Amino acid sequence: MEFAIVDIETTGGNPNMGGITEIAVIVTDGNSILDRFQTLINPERHIPDFIIGLTGINQNMVQDAPTFIEIAEELYDFLKNRVFVAHNVNFDYSFIKEAFKAHGIDFNPPKLCTVRLSRKAFPGFGSYGLGRLCEQLSISIENRHRAFGDAQATAILFEKIYNQSPDLIFQNLKKNNGEAFLPPNISKETYAQLPEETGIYYFHNDKGQVIYVGKANNIKARFKSHFSGNSKEKLQLKSEIYDVSWELTGSEFLAYLLEVSEIKKFWPKYNKALKFKSSSWGLFQYEDSNGFIRFQVGKNTGNLKSIYEFDSHSEGWKFILDKTEEFNLCPKLTGIQKTTGACYDHQIEKCSGACCNKETVEGYNLKAQKLLNSLGGQHGSIIIKEKGKNTGESCALYFENGVFRGYGFFDHDDFFQENTDIINMITMVKPLPETKYILRSFVGKIHHRNIMIV
Repeated sequence: MEFAIVDIETTGGNPNMGGITEIAVIVTDGNSILDRFQTLINPERHIPDFIIGLTGINQNMVQDAPTFIEIAEELYDFLKNRVFVAHNVNFDYSFIKEAFKAHGIDFNPPKLCTVRLSRKAFPGFGSYGLGRLCEQLSISIENRHRAFGDAQATAILFEKIYNQSPDLIFQNLKKNNGEAFLPPNISKETYAQLPEETGIYYFHNDKGQVIYVGKANNIKARFKSHFSGNSKEKLQLKSEIYDVSWELTGSEFLAYLLEVSEIKKFWPKYNKALKFKSSSWGLFQYEDSNGFIRFQVGKNTGNLKSIYEFDSHSEGWKFILDKTEEFNLCPKLTGIQKTTGACYDHQIEKCSGACCNKETVEGYNLKAQKLLNSLGGQHGSIIIKEKGKNTGESCALYFENGVFRGYGFFDHDDFFQENTDIINMITMVKPLPETKYILRSFVGKIHHRNIMIV
């Protein structure tokens, strides 16, 4: 068995936002080094100053380096059929997995973490960070916070663990391969087929009946979390599950909506009752004496009809802050700033001056009307464009008076063009009042260009 000891340097801590600037891989069989791979990588984005200070890798060093796609095939072949090992393995693994995924490569090797292994092999240390751990084990690190220096030190650490406690290595491999947590009636093959994508999933009993419905951005990871722990309910579910099925949605929004619909359809044994809070806050609209359209977030008392509803004041406040910026509205006229004269934003040239008659009523109200048009979800019929299940399609979510009524998947080029038959192309679902709360929680994050009023 061969182990690939991996270390990377990145532009940040989020694998979906950051980029890889350097990678080093050292292959060992547990006793000796077999091969090496090392390169700087052009992350195709800015490297923050604090990262430059930490790693010493700056923009000039990577500008002529290969991009990840240029090394992807070679790196994949180098890592293939080897156990992926790193210190805090999920960090390095998640970046590399996301980078491969962005270029259409599925990467899912067995992995080991030298932090976890070290805690068991060398109990009682005060710290298990790589620097402190190597210091306590007399392992020298050359070029700390550079990929090859850290990978080399990690390789020496791994070999120490391997030679001292080889059973520990293989026990953790077995555990990480899913053999320890799997329910007795779910095979490794079934688990291996679970997608690491967004959608809804169903647990079935020995008669094929649905006993649980869930949603997840990563169905495979979510499945595993159901059986991590020994609570009474988890153990009971573990004994009753015989099969898993799923439907991919691409969109987290659609996954939430379908989950509610399927729970109401099957009333599964292990799903708790759906609970939604009442709407105690609202967005109110009025026209001032100068004819400007104004907005205000306030309590839903029933005396005035709100044009939009929120579950909390903080939700409403964030909503109007975001919409004020998105539509370039005046913060005084949206109730954010309380001033007697011009708003503070006008003083720094962010506001066009509706608050001090520097902007025309007609021009400002056109922008305010765009905000109103984007709120069509709670009254009237709208279609919301969401991402589809793959890069070649979009998802259409259809709502009537805020209630989810149907969905469909379309080619990007065909979607949101003038098409009077678009509703006839949508799969209709049973209307459930609960879905309006899901719409409300998502609509504030959706750009108005992706909302079409029917």
